[in-house]
Amino acid sequence: MKLIKCDLMLGALLCTASGGLLMLLLASWTAPTSLRLPSPRIFSKTFEWQAQTPHLLNLTDPYPYPFLINHPDKCEGSRDAPFLLMLVMTRPQDVVVRQAIRQTWGNETLVPGVVIRRLFVLGLPQPLFAQELQTLLEEEDREYGDLLQAGFLDTYHNLTLKVLMGLEWMGQSCPTAHYVLKVDTDVFLNPSFLVQQVLQPNRPPQPNFITGHIYRNPVPLRTQGHKWYVPLELYSHDKYPDYCGGPGYVMSSSLALRILTVAQRFKAMYVEDVFVGLCLKQLGVKPTPAPPNTFLMSRRKYNHCAFHQLVLVHHFQSQELLQIWPKFLTSSSACPSV
Repeated sequence: MKLIKCDLMLGALLCTASGGLLMLLLASWTAPTSLRLPSPRIFSKTFEWQAQTPHLLNLTDPYPYPFLINHPDKCEGSRDAPFLLMLVMTRPQDVVVRQAIRQTWGNETLVPGVVIRRLFVLGLPQPLFAQELQTLLEEEDREYGDLLQAGFLDTYHNLTLKVLMGLEWMGQSCPTAHYVLKVDTDVFLNPSFLVQQVLQPNRPPQPNFITGHIYRNPVPLRTQGHKWYVPLELYSHDKYPDYCGGPGYVMSSSLALRILTVAQRFKAMYVEDVFVGLCLKQLGVKPTPAPPNTFLMSRRKYNHCAFHQLVLVHHFQSQELLQIWPKFLTSSSACPSV
């Protein structure tokens, strides 16, 4: 009921003025890439709002940004260290999406005998309705205790910062986790296959391990206005190093900490998965191939037996997840090789 109440309140806020919605949409395109805040009392002073996005070369490392909603004891309280830490990248307004994930693949108890911990990583709401939405976020976190909010503006161009802040939290509060999964919200995820077939909890953690859908010899996009446009001044080479697709990739915690360290040596790129690939190149680490065709970056129609042999499928929305998940949980016995 609390979730429904929050969603209705959020809907009411966003419907108070169509002009306000337009402003919010425009703001998401032109938002500044970062917002430094001196203390967790984020609404004690007026937002410093600019109409233009700072230049890409002005992106900074994550360390100046405080954790405003935090759970430093998230990985404590179990007999064993977490085997898998899920860092789910989410936006402040995605209340219903987070609830759908909690009820489906984000359930921490899905894999018997394996300790999984989940956190939704997010930044600050856009200035329009920011205080009201922040209140809803704090209420949501009081109920579920799984939000990790950092003090920079939540925009697409800040996704790299969001990932690095998640890794920083892991280093501070969950360093004993064996593996860390970075995952977006618009996916279908099969934690059982990921844990049992890819990570294999009965074998020692691999120190330089990262896997997902590997893009090999990818070419930078130079078309201005494209979502993934990268100018020559930001990256001058003709090809990127190999990297794992951003919708979801998993790595050993030791490698995650090394990525976090090397990330401070050069300017962040807002194409987050490419930036992680650049860090891997600096470390001399190449992605490990996953079982073939198990991390799917394109949409696939649901098939219960096929999906039991997958880790991840991109472009799944929350309502679809809620519809297919009961079938997915009960269908494995009907599949010949599951």
